Amino acid sequence: MSVPCFLSATVRGFHGAVPAVGPHCCRLWASRTPTVRFAFHQLRRNMSSKRQMDHLERTATNYRQNALYKAQVCGIINESETVKRLRIAVHPDFVFKAGQWVDFFIPEVEKVGGFSMCSSPGLLQREGVIELAVKYSKHPPAHWVHTMCTVGSTVAMRVGGDFFFDPAPSDPSVDLLLVAGGVGINPLYSILLHTKDLVQLSRLSGGGDCNIGSAHLCYSARNTQELLFQSAITEVCREFPDKFSCDFHVTQQSAGVDPRLQPFVSRGRITGEVLQAHVDPQRTLCYLCGPPPMIEAISETLMDLGLPKDRILFEKWW
Repeated sequence: MSVPCFLSATVRGFHGAVPAVGPHCCRLWASRTPTVRFAFHQLRRNMSSKRQMDHLERTATNYRQNALYKAQVCGIINESETVKRLRIAVHPDFVFKAGQWVDFFIPEVEKVGGFSMCSSPGLLQREGVIELAVKYSKHPPAHWVHTMCTVGSTVAMRVGGDFFFDPAPSDPSVDLLLVAGGVGINPLYSILLHTKDLVQLSRLSGGGDCNIGSAHLCYSARNTQELLFQSAITEVCREFPDKFSCDFHVTQQSAGVDPRLQPFVSRGRITGEVLQAHVDPQRTLCYLCGPPPMIEAISETLMDLGLPKDRILFEKWW
């Protein structure tokens, strides 16, 4: 038995390059009982089995919502040579905070995936969809995304994670420092987009700039081809130069850099000197996501620069 749903006819595409979009790329209307109980037989399996617990084991102590929602893939785009971005229509009751991830359940795939949202809560509110960017690997959920997933594929998702940015109107103003390595950009891109939405809404309502002082992104990858969302990121920085800025760091760049991207690109790793320009121990709140060695090195550097440990938040996924 599956959860009954009705899909409106309006097709909504991706921002940027044109993806493969089917007739179901829209808000997913489901029955008022949102939790998927019967759609996938594998959800009944014994979750304690060691061979099935990669993502679930790593995140066992993290916060999770109780509800598990059925969802449908409604768009697919090749974000890079190794990363596919999925656009997924979700139930009206589905909610998340910028920076969180989902447990990703796939029919007939035993292992559970764990993927961070790379879209903003605002997109969910406006269009009833979320986006996930998944890098190719042999891990069954990621492998399914790259080899089996099509527009119309049905999955189930449950939101979780303690790594998020969700400021209350009464919170003091902060300067955000976002530091990403590789596909660790996903939750930080969600936070960046959410911050942009907050700034826009505040200005439209005449409320000034809410509680966002500034937001700076330091993003490291091997080369510019692997810098995900680069056009959208630079567009935000150009649209709000008083609020947003970014530095792209490439460690193995052999080809020339696109002139439009050149002002944002530096060769080599993210250094203490680069970080120091964006650290104020009283105002800076730093979010890190990337390989564990990078997280550890950057965290140590930030503390050496005087940033308190409780103002350094990180997500280690691999």
